[in-house]
Amino acid sequence: MADPIAMESAGLAGDLPGAEAEWPQADAGPLLSIVGAVGRDVARQVSIEQRLIIRIAPQAPSPQQRATILSDLPRKSASPKVEERSMGKCVPVAGIAGVQIAPQNRLLLFMRDTRVVSAALDKGCTARDFYSGFYVARTADGQMCSGRDKLQSRNGANCKLGKLKQLVQTGN
Repeated sequence: MADPIAMESAGLAGDLPGAEAEWPQADAGPLLSIVGAVGRDVARQVSIEQRLIIRIAPQAPSPQQRATILSDLPRKSASPKVEERSMGKCVPVAGIAGVQIAPQNRLLLFMRDTRVVSAALDKGCTARDFYSGFYVARTADGQMCSGRDKLQSRNGANCKLGKLKQLVQTGN
Protein backbone atom coordinates (compact mmCIF):
# COMPACT_ATOMS: atom_id res chain seq x y z
CA MET A 1 0.00 0.00 0.00
CA ALA A 2 1.48 3.34 -1.00
CA ASP A 3 1.60 6.49 1.07
CA PRO A 4 -1.08 8.76 -0.48
CA ILE A 5 0.38 11.97 1.00
CA ALA A 6 3.85 11.35 -0.41
CA MET A 7 2.39 10.37 -3.76
CA GLU A 8 0.11 13.39 -3.84
CA SER A 9 3.03 15.72 -3.18
CA ALA A 10 4.99 13.98 -5.93
CA GLY A 11 2.04 14.35 -8.28
CA LEU A 12 1.51 10.60 -8.52
CA ALA A 13 -1.92 10.20 -6.94
CA GLY A 14 -5.09 10.29 -8.96
CA ASP A 15 -7.55 13.14 -9.05
CA LEU A 16 -9.11 12.10 -5.74
CA PRO A 17 -7.21 12.87 -2.53
CA GLY A 18 -6.19 9.67 -0.79
CA ALA A 19 -6.42 7.64 -4.00
CA GLU A 20 -3.89 4.88 -4.15
CA ALA A 21 -1.60 4.48 -7.11
CA GLU A 22 1.33 2.25 -7.78
CA TRP A 23 4.82 3.42 -6.94
CA PRO A 24 6.77 4.66 -9.94
CA GLN A 25 8.83 2.26 -11.95
CA ALA A 26 12.53 2.64 -12.69
CA ASP A 27 11.79 4.85 -15.73
CA ALA A 28 10.43 7.55 -13.39
CA GLY A 29 13.94 8.20 -12.13
CA PRO A 30 16.39 6.43 -9.86
CA LEU A 31 15.72 8.70 -6.85
CA LEU A 32 11.96 8.04 -6.88
CA SER A 33 12.47 4.29 -7.18
CA ILE A 34 14.84 4.32 -4.16
CA VAL A 35 12.39 6.40 -2.13
CA GLY A 36 9.59 4.04 -3.13
CA ALA A 37 11.55 0.94 -2.10
CA VAL A 38 12.56 2.40 1.24
CA GLY A 39 9.09 3.82 1.91
CA ARG A 40 7.48 0.37 1.90
CA ASP A 41 9.67 -1.11 4.64
CA VAL A 42 9.45 1.55 7.33
CA ALA A 43 9.68 0.12 10.83
CA ARG A 44 8.15 2.09 13.65
CA GLN A 45 9.73 1.43 17.04
CA VAL A 46 9.60 3.16 20.38
CA SER A 47 12.31 2.66 22.97
CA ILE A 48 11.60 3.70 26.55
CA GLU A 49 14.44 3.93 29.01
CA GLN A 50 14.27 4.83 32.67
CA ARG A 51 17.10 6.11 34.82
CA LEU A 52 16.71 6.93 38.47
CA ILE A 53 19.20 9.09 40.33
CA ILE A 54 19.14 9.25 44.12
CA ARG A 55 20.20 12.41 45.94
CA ILE A 56 21.95 12.14 49.30
CA ALA A 57 21.74 15.48 51.09
CA PRO A 58 24.16 16.85 53.68
CA GLN A 59 22.96 16.44 57.22
CA ALA A 60 24.14 17.28 60.67
CA PRO A 61 23.38 14.77 63.43
CA SER A 62 19.74 14.93 64.49
CA PRO A 63 18.90 16.37 67.93
CA GLN A 64 18.26 12.82 69.15
CA GLN A 65 21.65 11.61 67.83
CA ARG A 66 23.33 14.70 69.26
CA ALA A 67 21.75 14.11 72.70
CA THR A 68 22.84 10.46 72.60
CA ILE A 69 26.37 11.43 71.63
CA LEU A 70 26.55 14.14 74.30
CA SER A 71 25.19 11.83 77.01
CA ASP A 72 27.77 9.17 76.09
CA LEU A 73 30.67 11.60 76.33
CA PRO A 74 32.76 11.30 79.44
CA ARG A 75 32.67 14.28 81.74
CA LYS A 76 36.41 14.78 81.32
CA SER A 77 37.72 17.31 78.84
CA ALA A 78 39.16 14.53 76.69
CA SER A 79 37.14 13.74 73.60
CA PRO A 80 36.11 10.16 72.83
CA LYS A 81 38.30 8.14 70.52
CA VAL A 82 36.93 6.76 67.31
CA GLU A 83 38.44 3.95 65.31
CA GLU A 84 37.73 2.68 61.84
CA ARG A 85 36.72 -0.94 61.53
CA SER A 86 36.51 -3.01 58.41
CA MET A 87 33.09 -3.68 56.97
CA GLY A 88 31.64 -4.99 53.73
CA LYS A 89 32.12 -3.33 50.38
CA CYS A 90 28.50 -2.12 50.12
CA VAL A 91 25.91 -0.13 52.06
CA PRO A 92 22.20 0.10 51.24
CA VAL A 93 21.42 3.40 49.55
CA ALA A 94 18.04 3.56 51.29
CA GLY A 95 19.85 3.34 54.63
CA ILE A 96 21.85 6.56 54.12
CA ALA A 97 20.29 9.43 56.06
CA GLY A 98 22.87 12.11 55.25
CA VAL A 99 26.47 12.93 54.43
CA GLN A 100 29.19 15.31 55.63
CA ILE A 101 32.69 15.93 54.39
CA ALA A 102 35.54 14.75 56.60
CA PRO A 103 39.31 15.17 56.73
CA GLN A 104 41.65 12.98 54.67
CA ASN A 105 39.45 13.14 51.57
CA ARG A 106 36.58 11.17 53.09
CA LEU A 107 32.84 11.44 53.40
CA LEU A 108 30.94 10.53 56.55
CA LEU A 109 27.74 8.66 55.76
CA PHE A 110 25.15 8.84 58.54
CA MET A 111 23.06 5.69 58.35
CA ARG A 112 19.45 5.41 59.44
CA ASP A 113 20.40 2.65 61.89
CA THR A 114 22.70 5.19 63.74
CA ARG A 115 25.95 3.79 62.30
CA VAL A 116 28.50 6.18 60.85
CA VAL A 117 30.44 4.98 57.81
CA SER A 118 33.59 6.58 56.45
CA ALA A 119 33.79 6.49 52.65
CA ALA A 120 37.13 7.19 51.00
CA LEU A 121 37.22 8.83 47.58
CA ASP A 122 39.55 7.87 44.75
CA LYS A 123 42.70 9.84 44.09
CA GLY A 124 42.15 13.03 42.18
CA CYS A 125 38.85 13.71 43.95
CA THR A 126 38.34 16.13 46.79
CA ALA A 127 35.76 15.71 49.52
CA ARG A 128 35.12 19.48 49.45
CA ASP A 129 33.27 19.00 46.14
CA PHE A 130 30.61 17.07 48.06
CA TYR A 131 29.77 19.80 50.61
CA SER A 132 26.19 19.89 49.35
CA GLY A 133 25.67 16.14 49.06
CA PHE A 134 25.89 13.85 46.07
CA TYR A 135 23.92 11.88 43.52
CA VAL A 136 24.28 8.16 42.94
CA ALA A 137 22.61 6.07 40.24
CA ARG A 138 20.17 3.48 41.51
CA THR A 139 21.38 -0.08 40.97
CA ALA A 140 19.38 -3.29 40.71
CA ASP A 141 20.63 -4.49 44.11
CA GLY A 142 19.92 -1.16 45.87
CA GLN A 143 23.47 -1.02 47.22
CA MET A 144 26.24 1.55 46.92
CA CYS A 145 29.51 -0.37 46.62
CA SER A 146 33.16 0.61 46.76
CA GLY A 147 35.06 0.09 43.53
CA ARG A 148 31.83 -0.09 41.53
CA ASP A 149 29.72 3.03 41.97
CA LYS A 150 30.47 6.64 41.09
CA LEU A 151 29.28 9.57 43.14
CA GLN A 152 28.42 12.82 41.41
CA SER A 153 28.61 16.03 43.37
CA ARG A 154 26.04 18.74 42.81
CA ASN A 155 28.69 20.87 41.12
CA GLY A 156 29.47 18.15 38.56
CA ALA A 157 32.52 16.33 39.97
CA ASN A 158 32.49 12.53 39.50
CA CYS A 159 34.39 10.28 41.88
CA LYS A 160 34.57 6.55 42.28
CA LEU A 161 33.74 5.31 45.77
CA GLY A 162 36.76 3.95 47.64
CA LYS A 163 36.93 1.80 50.77
CA LEU A 164 34.14 1.86 53.32
CA LYS A 165 34.95 1.70 57.04
CA GLN A 166 32.59 1.80 60.02
CA LEU A 167 33.44 4.37 62.68
CA VAL A 168 33.14 2.97 66.20
CA GLN A 169 33.55 4.93 69.41
CA THR A 170 36.07 3.31 71.75
CA GLY A 171 36.95 3.97 75.37
CA ASN A 172 39.82 6.31 76.26
